[in-house]
Amino acid sequence: MNLYNLGKQLCTVILKPLYRIEVIGEENVPKTGGVLLCSNHIDNLDPPVVGISSPRPIHFMAKEELFRLPILKSLLPSIQAFPVRRGMSDKQALRTGLQLLKDGKVLGLFPEGTRSKTGELGKGLAGAGFFALRTEANVVPCAIIGPYKPFKSLKVVFGKPVDLSELKERKGSAEEATDLIMDTIGELMEKYK
Repeated sequence: MNLYNLGKQLCTVILKPLYRIEVIGEENVPKTGGVLLCSNHIDNLDPPVVGISSPRPIHFMAKEELFRLPILKSLLPSIQAFPVRRGMSDKQALRTGLQLLKDGKVLGLFPEGTRSKTGELGKGLAGAGFFALRTEANVVPCAIIGPYKPFKSLKVVFGKPVDLSELKERKGSAEEATDLIMDTIGELMEKYK
């Protein structure tokens, strides 16, 4: 068993009962092919929570600073995370993400780039739109509906893939694509709160 599967099992045993995680819409995650999974970001536990809720393994982009911490620098790559330098165009991270999607993998992103302090949905960064428009991957919106309180209900909702065909046809911008993805996440948050 690889470290990702072991970590997933461990997190499932601990987090699912602790936060009473309810997963909705996992059938909306295509079983094969590249998937760009975009979620809101409300807590440090979001990556493992989305990871254990997804029917497929996820490759998360994680802030570069985490890869400098002694334990995490060897652990993160073994659980399929890769570094991104925030606040600038990180060409290596963009190349890695594009390759993962082209190889039919699932790339997990938190388009807001940082956690929301209020739980409200923030503005998404253009990176999500860049990946969405540059690949044939399905873009699956995901809403984490909290709060993270022990033994209270936490929902992870996977929505139907976002239809970007009109944007692709008229060569829309990455910002427009990200806005559309964020709007869809917002609709899920509203519908399932």
